[in-house]
Amino acid sequence: MYEAFYGLASKPFQLSPDPSFYFGSKQHRRAKAYLDYGVLRSDGFIVITGEIGAGKTTLVRGLLDSLNRSNVVIGNIVTTQLDAEDTLRLVGAAFGVRVKDLPKSEVLMALEAFFVSEASRGKRCLLIVDEAQNLSARAVEELRMLSNFQFGNQSLVQTFLVGQPEFRAILQRPEMEQFRQRIAASCHIGPLDEEDTQRYIEHRLKCAGAADKPRFDADAFTALHRASHGIPRRINTLCDRLLLLGFMHENPHLTAADVEEVVQDLAAESASATAPAVHGAQINGDASDGDLAVDLDLTRLRSRVAGGGLNGELGALADGLAGLNLDDQDARLQRIEDSLTRLERINQQTLALLQKLVGAMR
Repeated sequence: MYEAFYGLASKPFQLSPDPSFYFGSKQHRRAKAYLDYGVLRSDGFIVITGEIGAGKTTLVRGLLDSLNRSNVVIGNIVTTQLDAEDTLRLVGAAFGVRVKDLPKSEVLMALEAFFVSEASRGKRCLLIVDEAQNLSARAVEELRMLSNFQFGNQSLVQTFLVGQPEFRAILQRPEMEQFRQRIAASCHIGPLDEEDTQRYIEHRLKCAGAADKPRFDADAFTALHRASHGIPRRINTLCDRLLLLGFMHENPHLTAADVEEVVQDLAAESASATAPAVHGAQINGDASDGDLAVDLDLTRLRSRVAGGGLNGELGALADGLAGLNLDDQDARLQRIEDSLTRLERINQQTLALLQKLVGAMR
């Protein structure tokens, strides 16, 4: 939407992982060095952990792109709360092995036969397990047993386990001792510091074709780091909205005040998304959180008036209001007012955008 305004060839802050935008921060360079070492060993487990949005998937995809795909067979699974046998079946499906409805013993034999077949053709098998923090202890044990498959002195499969920080706690359990001994490399990706946050933003803009626009004040980078806590995905969300704001205002120069406006808008949207619904003319006076639920249904209201039931409805309304103290009423009214203000701002921005699009078409 705003790419032409800034002279960009593509969106620089999309949320989906893209290896072409890979940024080698101090954290990511260290992690990649560990991964390169683990891959060269061609056996064991490689464990990668980090906060949500820290760039784990981008790092792994960048590493995979550097491999010679002609001699590597890659299976990729995203785990949920599955039992151990279902996890094995997911592994089979990831490598294209037919394991549906087979008992566990035959699943293991089918997987071993596949791994041996690929090894005899000079290929290595690499299993990527994403969201590893969802694995049960039994599922982790089954993956460890797969690492026992050998072809001569060569391990038949190497496994990357990618997960959130809580996966590290799982690995520290006493029953995980045998698994820990099979870990060839382990790394944790933390948040970016303020310097790397600025370099990250500038890097992605450069990858998207930026030249002299947009321009960021130094204070804007500081504000972005503070608001995002150095998490790349949060930086992307903030910067995407920041560029949209600059486009709306026809101003490619972005400041800390602009960042603050974006942060407030996102906070208001988040609060609105999680706030109880306000419906309309029916008062729910005994709601546990004291909120008014109003259901504006004119058809039902007219029928109640015609049927003589309006007095009862008004009585319920009065009872509901009486059940709220003044502070509760002020808080609810303030929230409604904030929502209306935000809606008005969004409408103004949408109208300005439509006017620009119409002008461009002319």
